[in-house]
Amino acid sequence: MMLQRKPDLTHADVTPKEIYFNRRKFLQAMGFAGAAAVAGKGLLDLASPRLDARAAGKFPNLAKSPFSTTEKESTFDEVTHYNNFYEFGVDKDQPAKNAQKFRTTPWTVSVEGEVKTKRKFSMDEILKLAPLEERIYRHRCVEGWSIVVPWIGFSLSEIAKLVEPGPKAKYVAFESYYDLGQMPEGKYAGIQLPYVEGLRLDEAMNPLTLLCVGMYGDSLPNQDGAPVRIVIPWKYGFKSIKSIVKIRFVSGEPPCTWNITNPREYGFYSNVNPNVDHPRWSQAKERRLGEIFKRPTLLFNGYQDQVASLYTGMDLKKYY
Repeated sequence: MMLQRKPDLTHADVTPKEIYFNRRKFLQAMGFAGAAAVAGKGLLDLASPRLDARAAGKFPNLAKSPFSTTEKESTFDEVTHYNNFYEFGVDKDQPAKNAQKFRTTPWTVSVEGEVKTKRKFSMDEILKLAPLEERIYRHRCVEGWSIVVPWIGFSLSEIAKLVEPGPKAKYVAFESYYDLGQMPEGKYAGIQLPYVEGLRLDEAMNPLTLLCVGMYGDSLPNQDGAPVRIVIPWKYGFKSIKSIVKIRFVSGEPPCTWNITNPREYGFYSNVNPNVDHPRWSQAKERRLGEIFKRPTLLFNGYQDQVASLYTGMDLKKYY
């Protein structure tokens, strides 16, 4: 539904109201994040122990992807110190602090549901399933900020080839790891956990949909979804589920955490669309972390040529 646009976001707008009013440290955290964004690359680089994490990374000589953007990459510090990962805290700087002791070894991803062969993959197996690529993707948050990240991984469709979805499989459901012992901030998240997400099968099988195991030439930091996550560059960032432990091929539309929390504001598809406002703010523009001025947001986050055909005949204002 199209609503009258507001010129800018307020602190209450960019975070669900129940969290905004219940979190004592919210204003302090937003002040830190805002200062970092306005100060830009120079301030962040001064605090950074490594300006280019790819220089001595775990994954050298990665294949380059034709899907990569040529836009300037966000810095490692911007991407690792401004995070939405509510299991480790709702303030942007909390995940980097609270996720450092998160145990990601051993790790298993279960693939099940409407498939010919159900399987459980260890991380060692996942890393060997297909050649790893570096894919430099734009990443747009529903809150109105964006980044450009050199992710590492391969198309999720490689998993599907191994398990062979059956004719009843129409959607793919994902589930994140959740352990209150390791993620005590989860009890303040204000959302249902474990985090769940879903895609239509053709969306999941689109080659842009990335099973991601790293970034900046190295393994994923805990706060960015270690050890394995999904990255879907044409959708708002909350669709790119982190720290996944389960993938299920299912016949019906699966539940999604933010759609459960507030279906009026967060639809199942959640494609980046500057012409469809969030009920509480405009989506027409975004602020790239490290920059002062806003830039226009692109339909499907600039990936229209690769994904627009998935939605032929659909009303993008209705199926938001």
